[in-house]
Amino acid sequence: MKAALLIACAVVLSAVSIQSADGDKPAKPKPPTFLTVETAGPDYAVQGEYLNDWGGAQVIALGEDRFRLVTFKGGLPGAGWDKETRSEIEGKRDGGKIVFAGKDGFKAEFAGGKITITTANGGPYTMEKTSRTSPTLGAKAPAGSVVLFGGNGAGEWSGGRTDDRGLLVAGATTKRKFQNFSLHIEFLLPFKPLGRGQDRGNSGVYLQDRYEVQVLDSFGLKGEDNECGGIYTKAKPAVNMCFPPLVWQTYDMDFQAAKFDANGKKTKNAVVTVKHNGVAIHENFEINGSTGGGQKEEATPGPFQLQDHGNAVFYRNAWVVEK
Repeated sequence: MKAALLIACAVVLSAVSIQSADGDKPAKPKPPTFLTVETAGPDYAVQGEYLNDWGGAQVIALGEDRFRLVTFKGGLPGAGWDKETRSEIEGKRDGGKIVFAGKDGFKAEFAGGKITITTANGGPYTMEKTSRTSPTLGAKAPAGSVVLFGGNGAGEWSGGRTDDRGLLVAGATTKRKFQNFSLHIEFLLPFKPLGRGQDRGNSGVYLQDRYEVQVLDSFGLKGEDNECGGIYTKAKPAVNMCFPPLVWQTYDMDFQAAKFDANGKKTKNAVVTVKHNGVAIHENFEINGSTGGGQKEEATPGPFQLQDHGNAVFYRNAWVVEK
């Protein structure tokens, strides 16, 4: 289905009352899904990252003119934040500005593309919008690597589909299987301002179809084991490096398969190092078993799976170096 049609369907569905299974009460309408910056609306223009000399901030669009401001002392996550001082303040659109009111005299206003902050200790302090790009975005496949998806069709994937932009749609499994490897893959999350939790751009990269590294719009969240970068239910990322939705992101992973003896008994856990947008979020982490819907651990190699969880998530520039 073409991207434009997907957008139109999402918007239409969001405005229609869908009957519940028992036919008595209408179910909640599905939250709208936006796939491009051009169609995302004014709330998306506010969402993003901001900086000044004190530190950084992330503004999350929550739909219906509501927003959340998350501040970080020292800088942004993975770029100066002290990993201790973090606060959240709710805000709402008020005419041509967005107003955030916190404790102890804290007040912030977004207007004219900037955030202006006053506190009990002084102000105004201005934060300017900034945009980050992963240092490995667009990394070229090295000699000897296996190109899983380079924009020239989905022939390496069972169930592989591409949209009209030539992007790989979530919901595919590689035909080849791999044991020990380095993987590079890039992903794009939809903008779902009214989505919450696991309904906000959900997918996952399964290694050997056994171990899931979560893919989710977790921009501005705390960074849990079921959020973006988490090894699902096993380990939270060292820092939440999720960029805003509709911004291309990268995973770079080094993986050593679990080892088994001649009788099939596991003698060593699988080990993975994961970099999210160029920042190490798991280093030599031992995965003590398959995760979520992952297949049973065995000595045999396994495929990559890009999980379809009912959300419009897209991938590109995927390649693997076998070890």
